[in-house]
Amino acid sequence: MKLPDFEAWAAFASVVEHRSFSGAATALGVSKATVSKAISRLEQRLGTTLFHRTSRRLTLTESGRSLAERAQRILAEGVAAEEAALESASAPAGLVRVAAPLTFGITHVGPAVADFLTAHPAIKIELCLSDAKVDIVAEGFDIALRIADLPDSSLRARRLGAIPSHIVGSPAYFETRGRPGHPADLARHACFAYTNLAHPDVWRFRRVGGEEAVVRIDGPLSADSGDAMLPSLRAGLGIARLPEFMVGEDMRSGALEAVLEEWTASPVALHLLTPPGTLRPARVEALIAFFTERFRTLCETA
Repeated sequence: MKLPDFEAWAAFASVVEHRSFSGAATALGVSKATVSKAISRLEQRLGTTLFHRTSRRLTLTESGRSLAERAQRILAEGVAAEEAALESASAPAGLVRVAAPLTFGITHVGPAVADFLTAHPAIKIELCLSDAKVDIVAEGFDIALRIADLPDSSLRARRLGAIPSHIVGSPAYFETRGRPGHPADLARHACFAYTNLAHPDVWRFRRVGGEEAVVRIDGPLSADSGDAMLPSLRAGLGIARLPEFMVGEDMRSGALEAVLEEWTASPVALHLLTPPGTLRPARVEALIAFFTERFRTLCETA
């Protein structure tokens, strides 16, 4: 049995991450020709083409897509093994790439990062805030914080805690349209849809005693950002289902009011996701431990 061509697999993973041969070469500290030869070797050995190459674009073939995650895992575990050995004699150091939701990131992750960096001056963090669902393997993230009811995935996920949410609208809206007394009443209301969900127009509820309700909502606004809904909510244009950290201040000020509080919406939670594999650099483990403690406490007190 021939040993795997680990150098070629690492080159492939780096090209996938950086989306170019030159970017991979820079990251690996080798020439572009070395990366190109490694990819050609791997393609010849596997008997398949991994990339579609044009003068302007580089894209994965179907075979390339099916192998990309495994290649990323090979490279990540090799890097992690070496870094773990090097870091065992020193404090964690280096770059950690983190993805997080926009509003939660501004409100909670940013302050947490400031505290973490104060305690770990040799670590650098690249923080990407977006409500879009990122592919943490393909985009090279070490950690992703995600608020969702997660489906099955090859990613490693750690549930940090439940995220309370509320059905909210302005006092003016409820004065004009009435307050829903049962989730079924929402079908007659102007409800805003959060489009990053798998089924944004379907809201599910449960209350003590086990009664469940499912309602299909409709309204004048759909958005991939809860923050973008707030001005329309305050203007009395509809109802939305949003997390506590996003609407809590408006509820306390009276700008928004919650309804159907005896009902619990479909459970969502804050999860910490990492790429597949068990070996991680000490700097990543340190940030995982910090986030786990910080946000588990946050979720418990939210």
